[in-house]
Amino acid sequence: MLGIFGCHSGVVVLIKNEKMKIIGIFLVHNEDIFFRQAVLNVIDFCDQILIADHQSTDRTWEIAQELSRASTKIFCQRIKRTHDSHEMIKEYAGSDTWVFGVDGDEIYDPQGLIEFRKEIETGIYDDWWILFGNVLNCTSLDMKKKEAVGHLAPPCRSMTKLYNFRIIQRWDGPCLERMLGGNPEFKNGYSADLRLNLHEQIPWEKSKYRCLHTCFLRRSSKDPKNAIERPNPAELASRSIFQKIKYGLFPYFNKEKSFWKKEKYLRGPKVTLDVTPFFPQKIS
Repeated sequence: MLGIFGCHSGVVVLIKNEKMKIIGIFLVHNEDIFFRQAVLNVIDFCDQILIADHQSTDRTWEIAQELSRASTKIFCQRIKRTHDSHEMIKEYAGSDTWVFGVDGDEIYDPQGLIEFRKEIETGIYDDWWILFGNVLNCTSLDMKKKEAVGHLAPPCRSMTKLYNFRIIQRWDGPCLERMLGGNPEFKNGYSADLRLNLHEQIPWEKSKYRCLHTCFLRRSSKDPKNAIERPNPAELASRSIFQKIKYGLFPYFNKEKSFWKKEKYLRGPKVTLDVTPFFPQKIS
């Protein structure tokens, strides 16, 4: 089976699915503060990385192009709708492929992922649909001290996105974004209930699959200094016609907080953690 997609240079790339692969896919919009680090931290975990830039106006698209030129693993393209990001990965359905959805505000432990990949390659997770990992939802991050404050999953919800496309026949839309919505059609014996909550079994300190989620921090150089968390695509899609008109005409109202994120990602006690493993080198 061949996976087909385009990159910013217009070249069509064909990928042979002869053995297990991990395909990373980023969906980004104005993420230039953490984006480069987010990509470089997963590059050794993934066989290829696809970047879908949803009309960024900061340096995100420029960074994506720089990364693509620097590594043959990375391909990027601009998309008009978030829906288009799903088109980039749906051809992997039925192949021996894990699809790893990453956002521009998600910084993974790079060495941990390398070790985690070795576990995946043994086949121990082959019969699971999605694997959930540990998360620290950061409310502050001190880069000098390499120290973060935030709330852990659990008890927060894990937002990691690692899907086993080997156990589905197809995943047709309409999808709001990559791997969100639509109709995944499972092979016999499999279902969407096969969800492995690794974050509930393994403590943060021992986890190989763990992430700093910076959704409560400033993510773009174009954001104001006191920027707040952005509503996610599902929240935006659920707005009434009146709300969409209001937010379109008066951008100030886009500062509205994401109540969904506050409910799901600020549970439990606030903790302070050393996050040195997530920043093995300074990224400019």
